Amino acid sequence: MSRTVATIEARMTSSRLPGKVMMEIAGRPALELMVERLSRVPSLDGTVIATTVNAADQPIVDLAGRLGIGCFRGSEEDVLARVLGAAEAHAIDVIVETTGDCPLIDPAVVERTIQAYRASGADYVANVLRRTYPIGMDTQVFARSVLADVARRTGDPYDHEHVSVFIYRHPELYRLLNVAAPNRQTDPELRLTLDTADDLKLLRALADSALAGDPGAGLDDILAALRGQPALRALNSHVVHRHVAAA
Repeated sequence: MSRTVATIEARMTSSRLPGKVMMEIAGRPALELMVERLSRVPSLDGTVIATTVNAADQPIVDLAGRLGIGCFRGSEEDVLARVLGAAEAHAIDVIVETTGDCPLIDPAVVERTIQAYRASGADYVANVLRRTYPIGMDTQVFARSVLADVARRTGDPYDHEHVSVFIYRHPELYRLLNVAAPNRQTDPELRLTLDTADDLKLLRALADSALAGDPGAGLDDILAALRGQPALRALNSHVVHRHVAAA
């Protein structure tokens, strides 16, 4: 049976907000909240945290152990090799690539992306090729064999830092599919990601409202909590997102 598993790239040495994945949201580390939300995705067979060999990342390893999920330690710079190593070590056939700065990721959005991958026959299915969902719902799905092919084809440090960039920069090699948000969830400028102290303020406020009593509350609930509250949305609206160029 093919195993579909989410990988979460996470480390403590973020340049903008060091230690962000262990900062508290809704009474628990942000990374723990993300793991809990991913556990609600019906098509996932598990979750593996892909962290680094840096000693600073031991708290992440300890958290994975406490939560009873997989963990893999690899290169801090070569994230492609780290994710591929995690997939090989944990017998993952289909990688659902996520990053630890998405603690409010919606399980339904992840499920929709997986189902699109299964139905399409594409090599790479994501909701970030043309961004329509809020930043922080980012989901990419591809086979381990595709990532292994990428690793064989390129030694460019940029490709290895950004994992899947080589895939979507080479549509002549791989079949690509973008999953667009429905109209009610289309808000590509909204930051529901954790990269700065101001992002943390917004995520904590949303956790106290949209997620109160329901850690599985989805994107619709989050958007409803923001509706009519411009001051809340403004908490991080000034933050410039670090986009990975498509070409």
